[in-house]
Amino acid sequence: MMGRIRRRHLVLPLLGRQHLRDSMQVTRPAILRNSTLAGIQSALVVLVALPLVQLSAWSHLIGYAGLGALVALFGRFAPKGRRTWTVFKVAVCQTASVLLVTLASLAGLGMAGMMALLALMGGAFYIIGLKGRFGPPGALIFMFAATAAMPAPAAPEEATGRVIMTGAVAMLSVLLCALTEVFRFKGDDECSLPADPVMSARDMGLVAVRVTASAAVAGYVAMWAGMAHPGWASLGAVAVVLGTKLHLSLHRAFQRMAGTVVGSLGVWLLLQAEPSVWIIIAVLALLQILTEVLIGFNYALGQMFVTPMALLMTYQASAGRVGPSIASERVLDTLLGVAIGVLLALLLSTHADRAHFMERHRQGRKPPPSLG
Repeated sequence: MMGRIRRRHLVLPLLGRQHLRDSMQVTRPAILRNSTLAGIQSALVVLVALPLVQLSAWSHLIGYAGLGALVALFGRFAPKGRRTWTVFKVAVCQTASVLLVTLASLAGLGMAGMMALLALMGGAFYIIGLKGRFGPPGALIFMFAATAAMPAPAAPEEATGRVIMTGAVAMLSVLLCALTEVFRFKGDDECSLPADPVMSARDMGLVAVRVTASAAVAGYVAMWAGMAHPGWASLGAVAVVLGTKLHLSLHRAFQRMAGTVVGSLGVWLLLQAEPSVWIIIAVLALLQILTEVLIGFNYALGQMFVTPMALLMTYQASAGRVGPSIASERVLDTLLGVAIGVLLALLLSTHADRAHFMERHRQGRKPPPSLG
């Protein structure tokens, strides 16, 4: 019988080569068509909306237009006839995220209060996403929108513009997804769509508490360390604890860190060249597609393209307040957040979680069967 497995027993397997090798495994997603379509739909919204915003009197709000385009990524596995309604609900949530944080900023809420608000929003949007069957990419998108809206608006008119711009482009995403719904695979007798996880209210609440706690701890530690973007540390921690199993959470830690380093380096090189806004728009559209095509194969591959997309949107939303240094800041904030996420995943794990992790570790160390 297996003895009691304590948290410290997982340290060596976590740092071993097998865990690294398992994290680098590439597997083909069951339904690549819908993920690719979601990336193309979001890219089309970027290519339609962002140039129009740039040529208008509201070009300083172009980053918030980009946030609205992310809405098209949701609902890819919704049942037939349900995706448009799902994307509409996501559009409301994305706009609400920007609205809440912008109002908090106007009210003079400090960074400590912002971290508490972000953490609470993370837990709330996790539950809303499950109840509404939003599907991937999940609550992290709403939390990302919140971090982008944290800088104080220069005037009340800018605050209003942020919300209107996000909502308008989000509605454009709803419209485009409805017009191109004919291309989405909706399941058949041979292949069904991935089912949403079925969780009890208790389990859902526990995960929401875990999300809130990890976001808050990572954010406050990043503040204490004097980091420029503590919200990014919160995102890194939440990405880890959202793994459905302990081994997946720990795999995500390495994958997110590796993908962030590579993606941040790419952004740093791009911003060093001082690209025009048109180049950035084209790159964003390409990144939307590449992310959705590759992230199903391996989370790290997706992060290599998610990271530059997030940084470029933040760069646009900042209206010149940040520069190429955001790349290195992203790496440091993510490293801190991932480390805290790993610690919390281990701390909050049950004995069954740890036993499952160790069983997978032992199975992975067995020699392959002889072919002779």
